[in-house]
Amino acid sequence: MQFTSEQHLDDGVIEREFTLGEIPGILWTPSSVSAPTPLILISPPPLGLRKMHPRLAGRARHYATKYGWAAATIELPGSGDRPRWAAAEQARADLRRAMEAGEPVTDEIIDALVLPLVEKSVPEWRTALDALLSLPEIGGPVAYEGGVISIGVRLAVVEPRIAVAGFYAGSFIPAAILEEARQVTVPLRVLLQWDDEGNDRQAALDLFDAFGSKEKSLHANLGGHAGVPRSEMEDGARFFARHLK
Repeated sequence: MQFTSEQHLDDGVIEREFTLGEIPGILWTPSSVSAPTPLILISPPPLGLRKMHPRLAGRARHYATKYGWAAATIELPGSGDRPRWAAAEQARADLRRAMEAGEPVTDEIIDALVLPLVEKSVPEWRTALDALLSLPEIGGPVAYEGGVISIGVRLAVVEPRIAVAGFYAGSFIPAAILEEARQVTVPLRVLLQWDDEGNDRQAALDLFDAFGSKEKSLHANLGGHAGVPRSEMEDGARFFARHLK
């Protein structure tokens, strides 16, 4: 891990950009840490860290200032400043074409869109986690939140260091991921916008039903994709706090 910039923000949070090979990322930590702190992995949507920075930083700074936790994110493959990924761009084009034509989004389109992203992203998140937990100010436990829900499902299955997860429904779900969800056992909180324009609500409900976690809760709010109530961030933080002791 190589840090490339450092900013001391006015709320007592340090924001550092880093690279792991070709993978860019951002780490937020409280400026004063008396003991190694828990870590929140904030997974972004595939829209680029620069575009998503205000939203990601807002959540990370809330965790740092109110709870004393570190938070980190990394750029997804093919997003932001990372090299273009022809297969992913073709899959997105096929999705747009089907939706604009009013045609069904087939399993083949969903698999091509999501599964390669999961295969590439999860090993990168595990590499980032190795590097982050080697820092003296970070000691775990580790929570995961947000992002493409299929990435979160796979990571929760294969990564034993994830102690708790908060998923955001609203992306397409391959059948293979639905099956993997049965192996997820960590405490789980799922956020669903009931009227999400691009979300198959029933698919999201089926995924929630499939999760094998003994502790899982579904938080559904009226409104579209961008209408998540501000109160959900603090509700989610309190959920993490119960499991990050």
